[in-house]
Amino acid sequence: MRVRRFEWEGAMPTARAVRRWNEASIEHVDVLPIEQEVREGGDAAVLALTARFDATERAPDSLRVDPREPEEALTALDPSMREALEVAAENIRVVAQAQVDSARQVVELPQGQTVSIGEVPVGAAGIYAPGGRAAYPSSVLMCAIPARVAGVERIALASPPGPGGRVHPLILAAAALCGVDEVYAMGGAQAIFALAYGTQTVAPVNVIAGPGNAWVQEAKRITYGFVGIDSYAGPSELMIVAGPETDPDWAALDICAQAEHGDTGQLLVASLDDAVLEAVETAVTRIAGERPGVGNAPLATVRVPDLDAAVELANFFAPEHLELLDEAAATLAERVRTAGCVFVGDYGATAFGDYVAGSNHVLPTSGAGRFVGPLGPGVFRRKISVVEVSADAAAKLAPHVDALARAEGFPVHGESAMIRSES
Repeated sequence: MRVRRFEWEGAMPTARAVRRWNEASIEHVDVLPIEQEVREGGDAAVLALTARFDATERAPDSLRVDPREPEEALTALDPSMREALEVAAENIRVVAQAQVDSARQVVELPQGQTVSIGEVPVGAAGIYAPGGRAAYPSSVLMCAIPARVAGVERIALASPPGPGGRVHPLILAAAALCGVDEVYAMGGAQAIFALAYGTQTVAPVNVIAGPGNAWVQEAKRITYGFVGIDSYAGPSELMIVAGPETDPDWAALDICAQAEHGDTGQLLVASLDDAVLEAVETAVTRIAGERPGVGNAPLATVRVPDLDAAVELANFFAPEHLELLDEAAATLAERVRTAGCVFVGDYGATAFGDYVAGSNHVLPTSGAGRFVGPLGPGVFRRKISVVEVSADAAAKLAPHVDALARAEGFPVHGESAMIRSES
């Protein structure tokens, strides 16, 4: 792991310096040729691209997975694995349900009209679960359960096929557990374009959510506006605020766990004490060297002048995950405004949130926590307004409509309102 100590230059300059250093190794990709192939070639193009880019020796026989396969995979699961998935699913479902308020807000205005604001689910959601040579059933749970709780009628899951040309059984089992309606053996940018625009086999969706590599995220960015997306996600991130009592091995394991995602993760440790930073740096170097799955991710460390500065740095850095491993963690958490998910206290390892705590692991990265939050049912629901204007309200409002409309050069708008005030 690459470790670099940064000098404190103030919260904003330090956060920017760390991000510039980390982002230097992030891959930039061009998915436009893939988009063109999918839009022009449909199923045949997606199958060919899947065979070319995904971890398979041959293309699947068809994009759509036989609906019987997910249930068969769930039945065949090892009991301990099924129990883990069920615990995670129930916790995610409970937290998601708590976020859904079906009550319609009704506002009565002084002129007599009413405006009510409600929410309705989108008609169809596309879920992307990374796969191929590895499987991430947790991503299926994190995306599909909030979509189902939101009331989405149709949920379509895309995941890359493995070497045998089939979707991994763990992905299929998780899909069955979540009640996913359709599963497609396709991955990468081509899967996103197929979900967004549709093919001969894949009906288009309204919203696409889920993690993925740079190709997946760039495809999501391009399709945004044609469909909704959860967010534009970059490499995994973790910031730790370490106190004098922080166990350096615990902190180092949390850092190395995030580095399992690859070499481009954004990792940052802040502390008031140089000795704490040195202990964590030493532990990270040792633990990473003993675990071959840990990537060569960049770890930035910085000594902050006080805890106020640590919180300020966190708010400017806006990390995907923020661990507060200080005795004042609960107080500090109240002042955090931009992190995707905050883990409070020594026992709050990010790994719990990644799998079973009930929070969602699809979180804003690359500073996007300044304007977007975790994936939840709201991603799959949209606001809708209903306006009721009585005759008395029309009479009072029409002259104002007429004045404004004529000022803007739309006199027929004014006529449309005024005719109702004269009845």
